[in-house]
Amino acid sequence: MNALSKISISDLTVEERLELIGALWDSLEDGDVPVPASHLAELERRMETFEQDKVHSISWDVIRAELERDF
Repeated sequence: MNALSKISISDLTVEERLELIGALWDSLEDGDVPVPASHLAELERRMETFEQDKVHSISWDVIRAELERDF
């Protein structure tokens, strides 16, 4: 680390360090962070399940109406 030394980082408050983490994360572009193939495969699996399960889903309006009726 050249611009920020470990000593100067440790002098920051927890809130300031969290803000720094956020700023660093936000400075990254989509392609800067590699995504493991296993994560991509899991995302694909979940999206397929999501698409299949949408047919059997119940809208929030229906659920809310049922809850309000029961209470």
